[in-house]
Amino acid sequence: MGTAGFWRGRPVLVTGCTGLLGSWLSARLVECGADVVGLIRDQVPGSHLARSGTDRRISQVRGSVTSFRTVERVLHEYEVDTCFHLAAQTIVTIANRSPLSTFESNIKGTWTLLEAARRAPTLTRLVVASSDKAYGASAQLPYTEQAPLLGRHPYDVSKTCADLLAQSYARTYGLPLSITRCGNLYGGGDLNFNRVVPGTVRSILLDEDPVIRSDGSPIRDYLYVEDAVEALLLLAERLPEEGVRGEAFNFSAESPLSVRDVVERVIAVSGRTHLRPRVVGRSIPDGEIPHQYLSAAKAQRALGWKAGWGMEEALAKTIAWYEAYLAAR
Repeated sequence: MGTAGFWRGRPVLVTGCTGLLGSWLSARLVECGADVVGLIRDQVPGSHLARSGTDRRISQVRGSVTSFRTVERVLHEYEVDTCFHLAAQTIVTIANRSPLSTFESNIKGTWTLLEAARRAPTLTRLVVASSDKAYGASAQLPYTEQAPLLGRHPYDVSKTCADLLAQSYARTYGLPLSITRCGNLYGGGDLNFNRVVPGTVRSILLDEDPVIRSDGSPIRDYLYVEDAVEALLLLAERLPEEGVRGEAFNFSAESPLSVRDVVERVIAVSGRTHLRPRVVGRSIPDGEIPHQYLSAAKAQRALGWKAGWGMEEALAKTIAWYEAYLAAR
């Protein structure tokens, strides 16, 4: 997995470094000795980046990934060797409510980053974060990387477009990139409490019955954030290899669960078994895909990657993070 020797002294840009994955990735890169630059649009005091103290150990550039001038300046002035492009608006309900801001962040932000990267002479590696949502709804599950990208709702379309843009730059300009498509990430530091894991954890810590807004039936992949971090580091390290460069990879624990199953697991791990899920929805919300889960066979075959965290262990660590977060508020 991510090796300190490889990353020591390497200039690395992380867009979206205050988000769930970006926070943990930045912390791990610092631990490995990388010279990390974070592009930050909004300060997020409760992020794992801030709470872990990682924000004080990286170079911070304030600005938006949609600003070509800003992104180009960062790549050139910091002589960036490796870039992890994670910046995105990631909430489906917000995308449905405000599609233009989602398209601006997710699509324009990606083409801006790609074009600036194309002109950056020091860049040797670029990892672009897509999503399982880029596939859209399909009767053929689990998704493999050969499945067509058929997003239909605003968030899904934004990830389909970003994914195709990255493929275009890899094939047309030979940009040294690979693409990640992860399932639903969870872990300490996700401050979007309308998501199932952080929302459930917060309710439980407040000794409240967790609310399920759908009928509880949607099935998803759930990948612990530290597994995702190691996947990205490994992919970047191996990116120049034949069969890796220019390719997309699914990363999944390959243990799909319904929303209700996840809520019940969080309750069980917390030990607060007097609480019960409260199902308030009678159907799946508009814009949500009923069932989505991934095959990670390609990542296992080409990279030797496999998720290492068991869900109970990962949930226990996640709950502990939120206990400390809520106690400090």
